[in-house]
Amino acid sequence: MTVHAHSSFAQWHSKGRHASYLRTMKSPGAILDLLEIQRPAGDMSRPALPDIVLMEDMLGCSRVRGDLGGGRFDMMTEKGILAVAAPNFATTVINDESHRLRSLAFPMAQWQGVLDEAADGRFSFDSSCIYGRMFDSPAIRSALRNLWALCEEEGAPSRLLARAAGLEILAELCRLGGAPLATAKGGLAPWAQRRCLELMRARLSEDISLDELAAEARLSPFHFARMFKQSVGLPPRVYLTRLRMEKACELLETTDLPVTEIAQEVGYSSNQVLARVFVKHQRMSPTDYRRAMRDPLRVIALQ
Repeated sequence: MTVHAHSSFAQWHSKGRHASYLRTMKSPGAILDLLEIQRPAGDMSRPALPDIVLMEDMLGCSRVRGDLGGGRFDMMTEKGILAVAAPNFATTVINDESHRLRSLAFPMAQWQGVLDEAADGRFSFDSSCIYGRMFDSPAIRSALRNLWALCEEEGAPSRLLARAAGLEILAELCRLGGAPLATAKGGLAPWAQRRCLELMRARLSEDISLDELAAEARLSPFHFARMFKQSVGLPPRVYLTRLRMEKACELLETTDLPVTEIAQEVGYSSNQVLARVFVKHQRMSPTDYRRAMRDPLRVIALQ
């Protein structure tokens, strides 16, 4: 069994020898760790860690040599190029120039069972041929960009967002690695859809997870996410945001609760987070919305 001096990629970059290079980290309950790292030229090798790590080069134009678990390489990088480092492998990385990376770390303890269910046991972290390759994937880059933007709005991503985004990205990595995940056919059974929507409404103020919703429907998280979208027309996370916005609007219209309390009622950590999400969806702040709804002349002026 591999013994790790550090428990995760995130811990290594926050407390290990490379801690001074860490610029940003967003970690939601050890489901998914997002890090931005600015590193100088030189030897950036690290010990074996129990995470699969996806990296995006934010600058490019640097020669890099090493081994990420799939054999030695020596190449020039490009902006936006992606690479994956294998879990439980002491990586070797030597850069000729300073560089900036955005990394997404998947702790194996959180993801092995999910992938086993999704791939019917055909995927192996140990044998995937994706490791150490430099590759381009517009789908993954888009997912990373969206995930990062949502984290800028909401702070640490919710458990629902972390699992859903992780599954989307891992599904593409599995496809690129030669073990595509089987897609679910059809939507949720009516009873499962009803129970899941009831659960989302009942626990609107909580950080409900994709795993909990999937368990309610008696499905794996991977298949549940796809079947939910087929049935409802939106991914679970997007539907939950819609429910939260509807509830926030209702409370702003019908109560005098402070915006801070409304934020907590609908599952956001602060009034600032609620305001960022609210402006994105309603094109005005919660306070302006409340004033507009109580003054019909303001409603007409804002239209």
